[in-house]
Amino acid sequence: MEEFINKIICGRCEEVMKRLPSESVDLVVTSPPYNLKNSTGNGMKCGKGGKWANAALIDGYADYDDCMPHADYVEWQRACLSEMFRVIKNDGAIFYNHKWRVQDGLLQDRQDIVSGFPVRQIIIWKRKGGINFNAGYFLPTYEVIYMIAKPQFKLAPKANRFGDIWEFTQELKNEHPAPFPVALIDRIVSSTTADIILDPFMGSGTTAVVAEGLGRKYIGIELSPRYCEMAEKRLQRNRINSEVARFHQPGLFEDL
Repeated sequence: MEEFINKIICGRCEEVMKRLPSESVDLVVTSPPYNLKNSTGNGMKCGKGGKWANAALIDGYADYDDCMPHADYVEWQRACLSEMFRVIKNDGAIFYNHKWRVQDGLLQDRQDIVSGFPVRQIIIWKRKGGINFNAGYFLPTYEVIYMIAKPQFKLAPKANRFGDIWEFTQELKNEHPAPFPVALIDRIVSSTTADIILDPFMGSGTTAVVAEGLGRKYIGIELSPRYCEMAEKRLQRNRINSEVARFHQPGLFEDL
């Protein structure tokens, strides 16, 4: 495990996870690409005045265009989830963030991805704010988090006081086109006693930043070298800022 702990590995997550021993990770927190540009139905289109006209995801992610036939996407995500489930311990869990949508009459509630896995609870992430240019639809304001748990998984003491609807603002000052909010990941990680936390779609490194800040260990996997570099730089900045904050605590030098 030494080659993985507190590292961000650049590569395809399903291939990297196969190198991890079974039952070696306490917690998985992740959000895969949503296949927003897939060929089933409407997809995400460029267009003047359209909802996504100014969105970074029009171009997909770095090194991944986010456009697979729906059946291929489902097969890929099920393979990824199977590896995640294999590597978590018997008291571990997966927090799998995705989005429900209707596309060309097809309800994509992700049951075709998560069916057969022991989903214990669905958490609603209510996102504050948003823009909707289409008068035919209400403003979309939520995503879902599937808590897929092995038999002995329990929350940290008193964590069950949180309800199953969480309201967190999306990250606005982040170069990644779809970053996790720090507060959301902090809620998940601090609600568990997990020591080793895996994020197989690491993106800009939020899971690693939160894990390190809470004194936990992390394993990050990310396909894009650009995002890997972004995450490493973010971790380094966070370490420096933490050190600066620590040395500015009132009374720190009183006993020196």
